[in-house]
Amino acid sequence: MTTQPNPLSGQLVDALLTSTAKTSELPAALTDTMHRMVLDIVGICIAARKETYVASAAQAFDEPGQCSVFGQDIKRSVSCAAAINGIAAHGEDFDDTYEGGPVHAGVVIVPAVLAAAEHHHLSGDQVLKGLVAGVEVMCRLCAVAPTKIHKAGFHPTAVFGAIGAAVGVGVSLGLNREQLVNALGIAGSMSSGIIEYLSDGSWTKRMHPGWAAQSGYKAARLGQAGFVGPKTVFEGSHGLFYAFARSSEGKFEAMMDGLGSEWRASTIAFKPYACGTMTHPYIDCARKLRARGVTAQNLEKIECETAEGIVHRLWEPLAIKQTPANAYSAKFSTPYAVALGIVRDDAGLGDYDERSVKDPEILSVSQKVAYIVDPKNPYPNQFTGHVRAFLKDGRMIEERQDHFRGGMDAPLSKEDLQKKFHANCKFGGVTAAQTQAAEQSVDSLFSCRTVDASAWSLPTNGES
Repeated sequence: MTTQPNPLSGQLVDALLTSTAKTSELPAALTDTMHRMVLDIVGICIAARKETYVASAAQAFDEPGQCSVFGQDIKRSVSCAAAINGIAAHGEDFDDTYEGGPVHAGVVIVPAVLAAAEHHHLSGDQVLKGLVAGVEVMCRLCAVAPTKIHKAGFHPTAVFGAIGAAVGVGVSLGLNREQLVNALGIAGSMSSGIIEYLSDGSWTKRMHPGWAAQSGYKAARLGQAGFVGPKTVFEGSHGLFYAFARSSEGKFEAMMDGLGSEWRASTIAFKPYACGTMTHPYIDCARKLRARGVTAQNLEKIECETAEGIVHRLWEPLAIKQTPANAYSAKFSTPYAVALGIVRDDAGLGDYDERSVKDPEILSVSQKVAYIVDPKNPYPNQFTGHVRAFLKDGRMIEERQDHFRGGMDAPLSKEDLQKKFHANCKFGGVTAAQTQAAEQSVDSLFSCRTVDASAWSLPTNGES
C-alpha cells in the first residue's frame, strides 16, 4: 500500500491535540468517567496488593525510582511502576471494559499516565488530557476489525494498549505532532500478547496491560527524542492490523468517525463482577433464576444461547470450562459463572479462589451448563445473556438480558462505584482512614498542581 499524503496516525494526532487542548471544554460526563476509572483502578490494585502475582511482578520489576506502586509501600522507576500497577489492576479481571471491543483501557492508560506524571512532575490537568486521549484511542481501534484480533489468537488490550499508552503519555508530556506520530509508529512494534493463557489459567493475561503501559511510555519517550516510526502503522500493508488481525483491510473510517467531537471513552463500562466481561449478563440471568427457585438440587441441565465470537474464549473446550483448572481460569468460564449465580448469588473476588473452584455444589451445576450459538447475537456491539434451565420436575425456566450491567444501557451509579472501591480496600486489608485518604486523593487528582500518588502506597506487612 502506498503512503497516503496524510496517514491515519497524523489524522488521529491532529484531532486529539485539538480536542484535548483545553480540559475545561471537555464534556463533564467524559471527565467524570475518567475520575471513576482512576478510582476503580486504584481500588482494584489495593484489593490485589497481597496476591502472589503482584509480589512476583514487584520482585521482577525492581528498578528503583520515585514512582508509586498502588497498594504497596515501595517505589519504582517510571517503567517498573507502570508495569506493576498494570498487572495489579488487571489481575482479578475486575476492571473497566469498552463494550465495542472488548478492550480494557483503564488498566493500561491509568498506570502509564500516572507513572509518567509522578516521574515528570506533571499536573492533574495534564493527566486528564492524557487519560482522555489514551482511552479514546484504545476504544476507537476496536472499530477497525471487530473480533478478528481475538480470533487470530491475540489479546486486544495488549495489542492496542501500547498504542493507547503512547498517546496518553505523549499528550500528557506535551509532545508535538511529529513526535506523537512517531510514538504511534514505534508503539506498533511494541504491541504483543497471545491468549494461550486460556489453555491452563496461567498468568500472562495479567501481565499484558502492565507490559503495554511501560511499552507505551517508552514509545512516547522515543518519539519525544526524535526516534522515527512508520506513519502508516495502522493501515500499512505490514501494519498493526495486518500483523494482529491477519488483514490490512479494515473499517478505518469507523475508527475516525466523529473523532474529536464524539467521545467513546465516556461510554466505558465498570464491572460488578470479578470475571470476564461477557460472562456478566449470564450471571445476572442465573441470579434471576435462583430468585425464581432454581437450585443445584432441582436442576437437570442448563442451555445458554451465546455469540459465536466468544465461544473460543469462554465456552471451549467445554469440559475444561465446566471444571476449571484453577481460580484464574474460572474467570473465563461461562459455565462456572452461571453456576456461581445460581449457587452463591454473586461472583465477587471471594468467589474466584482455589477453594471455590473445587466446591462440589458449584461444580455440580457448572458441569450441567452447555451452549448453542445464536447467529443473530449482536456481539461485539452488545453483550447479552441467556440461561435456560431444565428442572427435574419437567419444567423449563429461562431468563434473558440484552445488556451488560455496568455498561451503557445500565451503568453503575457513582454510589455503586464508591461501594466497590470501599469493598476492594476492605478486601485488601486497609483501614477506613487509609481508604478515605486514597479516595480523597483520587477526588483531587485533576485539580492538583503536581501529581502525588503516595496516598495510594500502603504497607503490606500486616500493619495497615
